[in-house]
Amino acid sequence: MSTLKSRNKNGTGTKQRIVSVLVENRAGTLSRVSGLFSRRGFNIDSLTVGETEDASISRMTIAVTGEERILEQIVKQLEKLVDVIAVKELDRDSCLRREIMLVKIGVNEENRPAVLEIAGIFRARVVDVSHATITIEATGNMEKLNGLLLLLRSYSILELARTGLVALERGTSVLSAGSVETLKLKNKEQ
Repeated sequence: MSTLKSRNKNGTGTKQRIVSVLVENRAGTLSRVSGLFSRRGFNIDSLTVGETEDASISRMTIAVTGEERILEQIVKQLEKLVDVIAVKELDRDSCLRREIMLVKIGVNEENRPAVLEIAGIFRARVVDVSHATITIEATGNMEKLNGLLLLLRSYSILELARTGLVALERGTSVLSAGSVETLKLKNKEQ
C-alpha cells in the first residue's frame, strides 16, 4: 500500500491512512468511532460523514496519521464496534479523493484580476463577488487545494472553510453493507 510516511518524535515510523467505514446512521455512532482514535492519542486529520444510498447507513471517511502497528489495531477494533457494518482501508494511489474548499479573499481593483486568474488556473469557481471580496469554490485532492491556497496567501484570505476528505475506490471494488466485495460488471457477463 502506498501511504505517506514520516517520523514522529520518538523516531518510529508513522503513516497517513484513509479508512472508509460504513456505520448505522444513528445518534452516538460518530462519538464512539472518533473516541476509539482519541483514546489511543491519535489526532484525526480529516473526518467526513454522510448518508449513503441507503438512509439507514452512513459512510465515514477518516484520514489519520500514526504508528502503523497501532493504526492496524484501531482498524481491527473498529470492525468490532456494534454500529460498524464494514471497514476498508483505502490505498491512496487507487482511490478517488476529493475535498471542497471555500475561500473568501479581500480584493481591490488592482489585485482582483490576479485573484481571478489564479482561480481559473485551478479550475475554481467564483461563487460570490462584492466590491471588496471574491469567494472561490475549489474541488480536488488535498494537494491541488493546498497549491491554490499557497498562491492565494499573498492576498488577504478573510475566511476559509474545507469539507474534509471524501474517498471511493476506483473501478469495481465497493464497500457494501454485506461485506467488502468486488462487483462483476454486467457488461462483461453479457
